Amino acid sequence: MISDAHAHLDMSQFDEDREEVIGRALEAGLKWIINICMIGEGAEKAYALVEKHRALWAMAGCHPHDAERFSLTALARLEDLASREKVVGIGEIGLDFHRDYSPRSDQEQAFSAQLDLARRLKLPVAIHDRNAHQPTLDLIKEAGKGMRGLFHCFSGDVGMARRVLDLGFHISIPGVVTFPKARITREVAAFVPLDRLLVETDCPFLAPVPHRGRRNEPAFVVETARAVARIKNLAYEEVAAQTTANLERLLKLSSGGPGAEGPGR
Repeated sequence: MISDAHAHLDMSQFDEDREEVIGRALEAGLKWIINICMIGEGAEKAYALVEKHRALWAMAGCHPHDAERFSLTALARLEDLASREKVVGIGEIGLDFHRDYSPRSDQEQAFSAQLDLARRLKLPVAIHDRNAHQPTLDLIKEAGKGMRGLFHCFSGDVGMARRVLDLGFHISIPGVVTFPKARITREVAAFVPLDRLLVETDCPFLAPVPHRGRRNEPAFVVETARAVARIKNLAYEEVAAQTTANLERLLKLSSGGPGAEGPGR
């Protein structure tokens, strides 16, 4: 079985066929899908979807694009979300110095506050890092020892990957690895040890080849894992099984679903 480490199934792109999309994912062999609950108007909708489906778990956080609106009230709301049964981490959080939808100082303050919350709650984090490699690493280091998590939709090179691994984080590979010009992403996939690797869709964005140009969905993570398997000269089944095991270990997922023992804290 395989798992999608990062998805946005609550977004409007899935309003017409959300249940069918989840059904196709299960038919494709997915065991887990991590849905991102961004604090704001869509957080409750995102969490309700996760509660409804055994295969779905949630991470909750304030995206750097929304950092300008982050506040103590938002932090309290995030802590409430993080206390719920099927929330297994804080994310996606981080810095985006490519689009700069929020001032960089606001991004850094929101990121630091959420890292502090994750450390206090002993939860892993999903990191959004775009054109902000050094500041992202610096703030993670400042947050102190014990931080764990994943760099979602990894966009760095092998040098950056080495530094992320040295911090104890996992690296999540998106469908970009299938793009013909994505040489650096393929180099990263080859470099990262299989036991520290995850695969994701970031759906509805970044659909892999042969679905490029379409709306992405969790079932397409199979193509990403197949590409990683070819790069590493491994069987698809090995990549699928190991990346799923990695996700379960990192997020402390329970196979019992809602009402079971649930994720560790």
